[in-house]
Amino acid sequence: MPTYVTLWEFTQQGAQAIKESPARVDHIEEQFAEMEGELREFYMLMGQYDTITISEFPDDETAAQAVLAVTEDGNVSSETFKAFSREEARTLIEDLP
Repeated sequence: MPTYVTLWEFTQQGAQAIKESPARVDHIEEQFAEMEGELREFYMLMGQYDTITISEFPDDETAAQAVLAVTEDGNVSSETFKAFSREEARTLIEDLP
């Protein structure tokens, strides 16, 4: 399955309810699973972004829907990137014309 990296920033609402954050991550994991995805990694960050997730979904559309479902609650904003593994990147480069 394709891999996606999402950088998350707490909104003011999310920051005010920071103690609920661990339960929100559990809920995100459940949401992703319901959409045939998987939350593979979660990290809290220091810097511009507050957290990062690495997840897998069947396709770009499902990944977009999953991220939108999380942001819909108003606790975070996000930026998502499609990621390519070392092997996938090697194949992409080797197949260049």
